[in-house]
Amino acid sequence: MSELPSGWATARVGELIELNPKNVAAPDSPSAFMPMAMLGTSYLDRPGFEQRTWAEISKTYVHFAEGDVLLAKITPCFENGKAGIAADLPGLIGAGSSEYFVCRTQASSLLPRLLLAYFKTDAFLQGGAQQMTGSVGHKRVPKDYLLGTEIPVPPIAEQQRITDKLDKLLARVDACRDRLDRLPSLIDRLRQSALAGAIQGSLTADWRAANGSAVAGIEAEADELAVRSVPGWTYERADAACSKVQSGGTPKEGFIAAGGAPFLKVYNLVGQQVDFAYRPQFIADNIHRGSMRKSITLPGDVLMNIVGPPLGKVAVVPADFPQWNINQAITLFRAGPKVLSEWLYFVLCEGSAVRQVMPDTRGSVGQVNISLSQCRAFVLPVPPIDEQREAVRRLQKLFVFAQQLSDRLRNAEAAVNRLTPAVLAKAFRGELVAQDPADEPSGVMLQRLRTGVAPEASAKRRRRPATA
Repeated sequence: MSELPSGWATARVGELIELNPKNVAAPDSPSAFMPMAMLGTSYLDRPGFEQRTWAEISKTYVHFAEGDVLLAKITPCFENGKAGIAADLPGLIGAGSSEYFVCRTQASSLLPRLLLAYFKTDAFLQGGAQQMTGSVGHKRVPKDYLLGTEIPVPPIAEQQRITDKLDKLLARVDACRDRLDRLPSLIDRLRQSALAGAIQGSLTADWRAANGSAVAGIEAEADELAVRSVPGWTYERADAACSKVQSGGTPKEGFIAAGGAPFLKVYNLVGQQVDFAYRPQFIADNIHRGSMRKSITLPGDVLMNIVGPPLGKVAVVPADFPQWNINQAITLFRAGPKVLSEWLYFVLCEGSAVRQVMPDTRGSVGQVNISLSQCRAFVLPVPPIDEQREAVRRLQKLFVFAQQLSDRLRNAEAAVNRLTPAVLAKAFRGELVAQDPADEPSGVMLQRLRTGVAPEASAKRRRRPATA
């Protein structure tokens, strides 16, 4: 450990705590039960509890009382920093998961909140993760690691100043994180609002006004789907607007590792685009052009999953291969003379077509299926081609802007996530608050603790006799 600040000392955690103390109470006494799930990962989290009788929780569980520090010892809870202080227990004692340690400190030597802060530091968490023992998925931090860890100990008065400062600084960090956590939903709402505006016609309303003469003579087709809710637009079945609407299948002959035609499954539709790098599969050319010829897929086709949850995965097939194929959980929509692929993509991303058929979907327990006939019957808005191009241009611009916001948000989140470890590290380097030469050095306090001498006796021994 680097040089300690003036007045500081080090001690093993085991010297400063009572580990897993035992509580005693009448069987019918109201008590607090705290499962692992109620421990938080933030320094400021206040664990909750359930009220039960002592008889229900006194056995097989670890015990705690007001002010005890609770530390998860099982993976991945430990690495995630699950720890907290038992607080706001109105006269109750408690018990909880045997998968956490209970650490009871002496207020005259180590403040519980400072111990909690140390349990949240990267140095402590990384060291514990390296010392874990047990089988995969059930690894635990050994008790010896906890008790043997050396912790920097400031003077007790400085401990109070440090924890007061940590409370203020990390509250501001948490508030910042909370505000950032609300932004992804706002960005999603921006995207969804843009999509809704596009298919409702409001996104290009000014374009139509400026190009009124260009659309004034366009007439909707005379069928049951013709609607003049937006000037110049028609509303048509997908199988009329598209040149092809077709779902895929599973080749009885199986797959090959490489060569042939690339074969797409739902797991290849990620982030509204095709991700063929993940678990790629191929089918032989003779199968692709034989038993699977109906679902031959071309670059520019728009794909949508029809088995969920979740539904709503949409992607445009890239030009990485001249032809592709798809399984039965995906439907392709191929643009015809009336619609652009990009327009089809955005219309399907908006989701109204799927929401319209949801009451009539079928599927087994936990699964939702849209049939090919339902896909072919989707009612799609079909603006004039020029307006589709303008809507696509505007949507692409808005989506680029939304992505830029998302990128900046990720950078901000990464910066905020670095703040708490940096502040905690600074606290234990003695750089968070000023040292006060008048504070009793922690070495003196630790000596009293190790020798069992009461503070009053120690003060008397240091008192000099009066001189004449």
